[in-house]
Amino acid sequence: MAMPEISRATSAALVVEATGPLALVEDAGRFGARHLGVTQGGALDWISLGWANWLLGNAPDAAGIEIAMGGLKLQAASRMSVAIAGADLGATRDGEALPANGSFVLEPGQVLAFDQPRAGLRAYLALPGGIDAEPFMGSLSTVAREQLGGLDGRGSALRVGDRLIAASDSAEIREMPFAPAMPQGEATLELVTGAQIAHFDGASLFAAFNQAWQVDSRADRMGVRLTGPALRCQLGGMISEGIPLGAVQVPPDGQPIILLNDRQTIGGYPRLGALSPIACARLGQCAPGTSIRLSPVSPQQARRAYLHQLALWR
Repeated sequence: MAMPEISRATSAALVVEATGPLALVEDAGRFGARHLGVTQGGALDWISLGWANWLLGNAPDAAGIEIAMGGLKLQAASRMSVAIAGADLGATRDGEALPANGSFVLEPGQVLAFDQPRAGLRAYLALPGGIDAEPFMGSLSTVAREQLGGLDGRGSALRVGDRLIAASDSAEIREMPFAPAMPQGEATLELVTGAQIAHFDGASLFAAFNQAWQVDSRADRMGVRLTGPALRCQLGGMISEGIPLGAVQVPPDGQPIILLNDRQTIGGYPRLGALSPIACARLGQCAPGTSIRLSPVSPQQARRAYLHQLALWR
């Protein structure tokens, strides 16, 4: 399907009035630079960002705003169509409740505000054509630790007074075909086994896939620590190696750490494998305390699920 042509001459803008805990410019991420020690970045829940963009006719990987735990407040400086998808953060337009997944129009002076999480953890805001800013290494994705990306190019989160400028004056408005489900109760995360899994003892492997884990409060865009039964690996020291998205590392304390978009590029702890791309997006919506289970899948199963998701946006 043809996408609307992006025009960088647009004057459509939103002005930041309040920022909340963390609001970041994110797209699909930065690729081809990990050999330089530059990490990927990008939206934790890439599926929700894709749906927000789809609602406006944007490319699925166009840059939008990742809003973690609410608190963001934006005022329209001009008339603009926008879309939100992902977590239900109690979004309102001049105090009027908005759906968690949908597109709508903001008139000049109207205020779009996000409250606290009701379901999920991160909502995504899309503007027509994406966000007009200068990319670094082909991406606008914000990585604070490496001081890369974002509106200022230095990895800063949104700040009061920032202007979000749409990259296009027009949007191809669509309606959500279904309501994406946010993790509720216990979440299942598909894991492609591999790496050093053969070096874990039998009891640890049974526990890894047959007991529930809890998302620890020590969770951020670099990684999510799980708490549960201690896993034991028979390997001694390891030479550091490249770390993929969703890698499940097990440090000496036996509590797994799932590495996400802002992870380091190399690591030396043994790994059970890596979460599938779909599972990584689901984990991005899991708040601390969420109960999860790891479910082994083949690379072929993970790939089919990924391609199916991409096909929904064509």
